[in-house]
Amino acid sequence: MMVQAQSRGSGWARAQTGLNGLGPPQATSHFYTVKNRLTGKVALITGGARGIGAATAKLFAGNGAHVVIADILDELGTTLADSIGGRYVHCDVAKEADMESAVQLALMWKGHLDILFNNAGIGGPTGSITNLKMDHMTALLAINMNGIVHGIKHAARAMIKGGKGGSIICTSSSAAIMGGLASHAYTLSKEAVLGIARSSACELGIHGIRVNCVSPHGVPTEMLVSAYQTFLGKMDLSPEEVSKTVGKKGSLLRGRSGSVEDVAHAALFLASDDAGFITAHNLVVDGGYTSGCSQMSHIYQG
Repeated sequence: MMVQAQSRGSGWARAQTGLNGLGPPQATSHFYTVKNRLTGKVALITGGARGIGAATAKLFAGNGAHVVIADILDELGTTLADSIGGRYVHCDVAKEADMESAVQLALMWKGHLDILFNNAGIGGPTGSITNLKMDHMTALLAINMNGIVHGIKHAARAMIKGGKGGSIICTSSSAAIMGGLASHAYTLSKEAVLGIARSSACELGIHGIRVNCVSPHGVPTEMLVSAYQTFLGKMDLSPEEVSKTVGKKGSLLRGRSGSVEDVAHAALFLASDDAGFITAHNLVVDGGYTSGCSQMSHIYQG
C-alpha cells in the first residue's frame, strides 16, 4: 500500500496518530528511552582510562551505570573514575590475579557485576612476518588474547553466581575481518578474540550471559595515531589529521572516520537490554569499509 506524503497540519497530526489509530509509542517503553539504559547496572571496563574505554565509561555512567575502571594508567583512571562517580583499580589484564581482583572490587562495591567491557589491548610489533620476534608476539598475546580470556573467565564466574545473567563485550578489530589492516601479531590476537567470544557465548547462554564483540576501524585513538606517526615519519601528526586521512580512504562514508564515541555507543547497545537477544555477534563499527568497496561502483551505479 502506498501512502501519499502530506504537509504538516491536520494530515501530519493524523500521520502521527498512526495508521492503526493507536497513536505514537508511549515514552514509558524502554525501546524509546534515550537515557538511563543501564540504570543500576554495574560495569567493569578494562583499558578504561583513555580512548575508547574512557568514552565508554562516561557513556555508561551517563546512562545510569556504576562503573569500575581497570587500567595501568593510574592517574588518568583515578581522575576519570572520580569524575563519573565510579571506582578505579590498577589492573594488568595479562595477570589473571589482577583481573580477578578487579571483578572482586565491583562485587565488594555493589554486590554484583552485570557488564564487562573487555577492552584493554596494545598495538604490538610491526614489520615483516619473516622478521617477527616471537617474544614480542608472546608479550602482545599475553594482553590482547590472554587478557580477554581472564576477563571472560572471572566475569562469568561472578555473573553465574549472581544468577541474573549479564553482558560481556570484547573489543576485536576490523583487522580480524580483513587482512592487511594491522600488524601480524595484532591481527592474530583480534581473530582469537572473535573465536573465544563465540565459544564462550555457546557455553554461557544457558546462564543468561551474552558474549559479543565490537570491532572498531580507523578510530584515531592513541594507538592508531602512533602507528600513523611512525609510518609517515611525522611524530607531530595530530588525531584530526589521521581522522581526515581515514575519512578519505578508509570508509564508505566519505569525509568521516569513526570516533571513540561511535564505538562507545555500539558497546552501550550491546550492554543494554535492547540487545537482549543478541549473543555470539560481532558488531563492526567501520563505516562499511570491510563490507564493500565504492571505488568501482560508479561503473555500474553512476
